[in-house]
Amino acid sequence: MDDIQSVFRFLDRGVSPWHAAAEACRRLEQAGCERLDDTQEWKLVPGKRYFVTRNGSAVLAFRVPKGRIGSWRIALSHSDAPTWRIKNAGIEKAGCVKLETEGYGGMIMSTWLDRPLTIAGRVILRTADGLQTRLVYADQDLLVIPNLAIHFDRAANEGKKWDPQVDLQPLYGPCGCRSFSDLLASEAGGCAPSDILSWDLCLTPRQKAVRVGPAGEYFMSPRIDDLECACTTLTAFLEAETETDAASVWGMLDNEEVGSSSRQGAQGTFLADTLARILETLGQSRSDGWRAAASSLVLSADNGHAVHPNHPEKSDPENGPVMNGGVVVKINASQKYTTDAMTAALFGEICRRVGVPVQRFANRADMPGGSTLGNLQGHSLSAPMLDIGLAQLAMHSAVETAGVEDIGSMIRAVRAFYQTPFVCTGDGSYRIG
Repeated sequence: MDDIQSVFRFLDRGVSPWHAAAEACRRLEQAGCERLDDTQEWKLVPGKRYFVTRNGSAVLAFRVPKGRIGSWRIALSHSDAPTWRIKNAGIEKAGCVKLETEGYGGMIMSTWLDRPLTIAGRVILRTADGLQTRLVYADQDLLVIPNLAIHFDRAANEGKKWDPQVDLQPLYGPCGCRSFSDLLASEAGGCAPSDILSWDLCLTPRQKAVRVGPAGEYFMSPRIDDLECACTTLTAFLEAETETDAASVWGMLDNEEVGSSSRQGAQGTFLADTLARILETLGQSRSDGWRAAASSLVLSADNGHAVHPNHPEKSDPENGPVMNGGVVVKINASQKYTTDAMTAALFGEICRRVGVPVQRFANRADMPGGSTLGNLQGHSLSAPMLDIGLAQLAMHSAVETAGVEDIGSMIRAVRAFYQTPFVCTGDGSYRIG
């Protein structure tokens, strides 16, 4: 499978954070990585690769070097995307059955209307052995959020203020149709509806990843932000070959779109806990951990905004990346992005050596931007960091657009990041091997 199809498959299968994590785990196991359990004692063998999950929606994988760990090479992304979480089912109105939803993250609301949708996520079942998690995905055109006809809203094309409680509730079916609980029980493996005790379910668009453009130069898909970065950095992690004292780490965390404030998010301790456990299992001290962190580099990999051809005025005129222009280094004076001069220079030099083009992104000085997980992860891990990504359009739309060539650029850049030996020789100084 080539890199483009690999990303497309990851996007198509990652219909919820739990499905994205499951796909990452499948690929890690296929590559020979051993699954660890947070609740059990770890036994680590130098030279081997391992992974561990948290909440079923966040994954950390790592390779233990053959000697003592002197530093970390970490690439982080996130599994979640803006969507609608299902609160209740079976609300009857005007001869129809609706689901009741609540917004998750800052989505472009209008893009969710008048398109085939379905449900994805996890359910918690009562079984003879206790409580079990089951992934569910209704692989059918199941739901729609219908627009209000222009005859009832004559100002629809003059700017619309959406009310999520009123306008964004999906239509399930006619009154008397198959109940949602029955459908969910079937999707969960044929259990009784009463065995479903709870769920984490979201709406997901039915569109698959597709190439567009006269020669397929671009692609469209739901969840490009941030599963494109998750898949490309995972591929790089699995392909990288290194004999340095750096331990390679790949991570896909959850809840970035709502502030990362969860045990499986960047403001939690998942990464810090895992790094500490690795060192302790290998017999290294807390002091070793502090020294390793100071000599490390963390990539916060989350997509950035390409210059919009219809609205170039929205981008900084000197720091606006384009699709298929290479890896984007994101900078922000207020440290919403973690990049500084040194980390940008170090990563740029690594990319230069393997021929990967690098672009810069910065917000206009008169327009605030978003943030990502890097600055939040820095609360629990004191290591040099930078924010990178790939340029895309329509971020936080139900379906987004990005450049095909950038897939290979990110894989080559992050693979070189893992493989290139570099040493911190003092605060603000590095030697690159």
